Amino acid sequence: MTGSPEDDQPAGNRGLVTDHPIKGEILREVKAWFDDADISGAFGGQPSTQFIKTEFFDFSYLDDYEEVERIWVNKPYAYVSILRNPGNDKLRYHVHEPVLSEFEEYVREDLVKIIRNSLMYQDLDEGDDREAVFEKKVREIVADHAAATVDPGTLRKLKYYLLRDFVHLGPIDPIMRDPNIEDVSCDGVDIPVYVYHFEHRDLPTNIRFDSQQLSSFALRLAQRAGEQISVSEPLMDGTLPGGSRVQLTFGSDVSTRGSNFTIRKFANVPFTPVDLVQHGTFSVEQMAYFWLAIESNRSLIFAGGTGSGKTTSMNAVSMFIPEDSKVVSIEDTREITLPHDNWIQSLTRDSITAEGRGEVSMYELLQAALRQRPEYLLVGEIRTEQNVAFTFFQAIGTGHTAYTTIHAESVEGVLNRLENDPLSVPTQMILDLDIISIQKQTFLDGDRVRRNHGVTEIRSGDNAGETVRAIDVFRRDADADHHQKVNNSQVLQDIAEDRGWSTKRLAQELRKREEFLQYLVENDISGYREVTNAIHAFGTDQEKLMTQIEAGTLSPADLDE
Repeated sequence: MTGSPEDDQPAGNRGLVTDHPIKGEILREVKAWFDDADISGAFGGQPSTQFIKTEFFDFSYLDDYEEVERIWVNKPYAYVSILRNPGNDKLRYHVHEPVLSEFEEYVREDLVKIIRNSLMYQDLDEGDDREAVFEKKVREIVADHAAATVDPGTLRKLKYYLLRDFVHLGPIDPIMRDPNIEDVSCDGVDIPVYVYHFEHRDLPTNIRFDSQQLSSFALRLAQRAGEQISVSEPLMDGTLPGGSRVQLTFGSDVSTRGSNFTIRKFANVPFTPVDLVQHGTFSVEQMAYFWLAIESNRSLIFAGGTGSGKTTSMNAVSMFIPEDSKVVSIEDTREITLPHDNWIQSLTRDSITAEGRGEVSMYELLQAALRQRPEYLLVGEIRTEQNVAFTFFQAIGTGHTAYTTIHAESVEGVLNRLENDPLSVPTQMILDLDIISIQKQTFLDGDRVRRNHGVTEIRSGDNAGETVRAIDVFRRDADADHHQKVNNSQVLQDIAEDRGWSTKRLAQELRKREEFLQYLVENDISGYREVTNAIHAFGTDQEKLMTQIEAGTLSPADLDE
């Protein structure tokens, strides 16, 4: 006699057998989370198996779409998936959160009113855990108003929504938790929020705002960024508490489709050199070149268009800065993250009064940085301020190693921007720069990818009338999607002469770095902490590490010692 499908399930999962494998998989993960979690004394109790099966998520989307991929972003309450429409093969981004019944919506609205009135007079110190303070207050309010009449599973769902809307970022909170999302944009009233996915590019979501919701949410984003926005001052740029950049337009006077916002997410864990090699942005040979150039105090600029990965690449190769070197970074918004202790991170500030007092400009921070005597100076971007460009190149000329980014699609574009108005940097100052790296966003088999287009060294012109000579060292072969070396590096030859190395020794130093990076790539040692430890270990005892690699005895665990 054949048993039912439930007979094959562990005892705790019986009752979760469904008519769809994806639905069953998700529900079992929810049940397992609650079984393993210590929720004694927490807000809400353990939901029943039947509650999880019938009242937690709405799976009707599985009738119309095929799931391409799925990740939990706030387990067990929120997951996101990439869905394909079988009819037209288009992809969309779907946020999945607990579904609320009519009664649960009523309780939620009632609790929101009570909590808003209660927390209006709640003072929070800067060091307070906002979520812990909020949960404690909500637990008290629910105990007084709803605990006796509401199911434990309902309380768990209500807690999620109250935390999401009061403490976090409301309807877009699941998106902001997805590490694959780079940008979030809402273009107006009742228009799908769009995301820029690392792999799948621009995707519409199932999130929309009506007029009132969008206006309220825009005001809330401005508040979270510590800024003000109104009909009289409808434009705002700011930084959210987590470091993400937000641009807001309020109302319909200057935006015909209503309020809109664009959030450029800040990566809490930045890309490493190994990540960029694995993604095909650079080759191992290029990364070894940057490694030797950076630890030998050569200056460089990363150039490219919007979204080409300029800052990402600059941040990644800055991990090659020697461990104890003094570093000063200067940015408008926080994007650079370094593993160095001896690092001063400086941010510009807008004026804090109507008269314009209190502004701290990039130029002022750059001047202050030179008095801080950094060995390495990182400037977020050179835009149109001539004094910033002048001071940056003066820093290079006075012995500081400096990196920055600039918007330009080619080496010629970089030189034209620097030499002409409004920057007008003298040619002799430009010659103090060593390397220009060009980044591009391009397509590969229909997918948008970021690639290094070429690495170029700057030298004095040899011919009459030639003031600056640009020599390509690496260039990308687009047909093969391969980076190839096209000329010998004069920068590396200068480094060898400075260090008293022979040509053979220079080749050995490059080979060691290539082999070490290749080992990290092949063993998938790409995490931020792991790569940092590996680079620092190489700087401390490279001979031992290389001996272990050549003998095949180096294990990833050795790099954590």
